[in-house]
Amino acid sequence: MRQPASLPPFFAVRFSSLAVACAATLLAGCSSKPVVAPEQVKAPTAPSAAVSENDYSNGDNWLCLHGRIDACSVNLDASVFRRGGEPAGHEGYQPASNPPVDCFYVYPTISNDPTPNSDMNPGPEEKRAVEHQFARFGSVCRLFAPVYRQVTIQGLRSRLTGQPMAVNPQVAYGDVLAAWRYYLQHHNQGRGIVLVGHSQGARILSELLRQEVEGKPVQKQLVSALLIGTNISVPPGKDVGGTFSQLPLCRSASQAGCVITYVSFRDRLPPPANSLFGRVGDGSQVACTNPAALGGGRGVLRSYLPVQTNLTGQAHDKTAFAAMAKRADAPFASPEGIASAECVQRDNASYLSVSIDPAYTAKGIDIAGDLYYGDRLLQEWGLHLVDVDLAQGNLIDIVRQQSKAWTTANR
Repeated sequence: MRQPASLPPFFAVRFSSLAVACAATLLAGCSSKPVVAPEQVKAPTAPSAAVSENDYSNGDNWLCLHGRIDACSVNLDASVFRRGGEPAGHEGYQPASNPPVDCFYVYPTISNDPTPNSDMNPGPEEKRAVEHQFARFGSVCRLFAPVYRQVTIQGLRSRLTGQPMAVNPQVAYGDVLAAWRYYLQHHNQGRGIVLVGHSQGARILSELLRQEVEGKPVQKQLVSALLIGTNISVPPGKDVGGTFSQLPLCRSASQAGCVITYVSFRDRLPPPANSLFGRVGDGSQVACTNPAALGGGRGVLRSYLPVQTNLTGQAHDKTAFAAMAKRADAPFASPEGIASAECVQRDNASYLSVSIDPAYTAKGIDIAGDLYYGDRLLQEWGLHLVDVDLAQGNLIDIVRQQSKAWTTANR
């Protein structure tokens, strides 16, 4: 079942001409005429001297900062449902009292600011991203999430409709870089680090890893990099090379210093030719590490699904998830075995193929992660909105095991 008809407000910022052309195809749905792809949005680099640097000693410039009450201090309890959708109890959430490592998060394209780059005053949308994607990691790590002047929904939309505003990806990257350096100098104290990012956030973190981590002393502190919902490339059949020259893909939960990455699509709706994700088109392939089975094959996803709205703030009342959401007594639902996944290579695309358990669909229950424009399914987006939600339990379990491995190796 489809979500409410509206122009999708969630745009993953991509920094290649191919990606921008694909996104322009998305906006062609607004008109009977095709939209000409705008000029290439260049990859983020260090900010120019003309750009003012944010002061990350100011706590207002952090959504989450270990040791205080903030955007990560939210109710993360979950209603558990048995296979098929019957309520099975309540799962309380408690943050770890003394976690061994830190998590540093960069949120996806979410800002509703009318300017091409966001301001430094986070709105409910940035806080919602933290609640849905990151705060639960507090069970395994100390939490750090900077506010940054990201490329906004409006800024990206303007470029894709041929009326470009002065979007500046370097500002977004520069803010994250400044926050990262401040964190290392003032908060880290030699602890292991997990980087967590989705969409624009994952793209920025991939650049940070290339510029600031690979081949540097801090690489020894990298526990894991969760780069979700962006195209990380590798040579066909390889775990090293492509986007990163040294960092391998994770193939075991006991492996530290590696990358977990995937883009998710329904098994019955694979990436089309104009897909935004799963294709790189340069002789490489998009990396896929299945958080439910890092060693390969199919595994069951452990999902934490927000019951009120999706990542963009749209209500679930017109989706096949609504029946379950209405029976929840907590902000999140954790339906046992609602989905399984495997990494698939098909028709020159590489992606995480997600299957919904028939025990749920037989009861009319499904996840709410597809994007529609009117009645038209935007298949090129896949399950981008719920990339993190679908596998959050798996990802947290992996980070817990990786943290133990890293801590043991670095005593």
